[in-house]
Amino acid sequence: MIESDMEILLEAGDNSGEAPKIVVPIDEDMDTVKSDAPNTVDELAMELATIKQSAKKIAIIGSRNLPITHQQMIETLSTALVMQGNTIITSGGSSGTNAAAIRGAMKANPDKLCVILPQTIGQQPSDVQDQLIGVPNIIEHSDRAMMTLADASRVCNREIIDECNQLICFLSHTSKTLHNAVQYAEEGHKVITVFYLD
Repeated sequence: MIESDMEILLEAGDNSGEAPKIVVPIDEDMDTVKSDAPNTVDELAMELATIKQSAKKIAIIGSRNLPITHQQMIETLSTALVMQGNTIITSGGSSGTNAAAIRGAMKANPDKLCVILPQTIGQQPSDVQDQLIGVPNIIEHSDRAMMTLADASRVCNREIIDECNQLICFLSHTSKTLHNAVQYAEEGHKVITVFYLD
């Protein structure tokens, strides 16, 4: 196999007898790996292992403002991921991405859903509280009770990302909070899938 002058092909052996291949981009002016590429072969191996894992902790976060068709797709995705043995991690939400992820996971297997709230259940709107009835794994944060919801949500997104192997995020190009969450996941070398809604 011939790679372009702009890439290095790394191969790491595994037990299947076939060597997985990782392409690492190279800077044009130097013989070094680009600054946005993982720093070491160990990090690349860790990311490859995450991708190959059969059951993962997958965070699904995103915008509240979604058309019903997008919500239905996220719900279906969440159901399918849980049926494959994955655990879904998200936050509360009466509408949008998080709500759809909760509905989908609850259909497949409620025990494979973890909802991390930015604050306490009592601080959530009544429609969010209603949606969380029957969810067995809810993490509340009374220590954030005095924070604004926006600040508590930023901290919550980081906690969700810290708990996951993979992040799926649905956002618009103008969503600063979600862009920051994706950047945080990149810094943590998470496997990331981003869907832009605009």
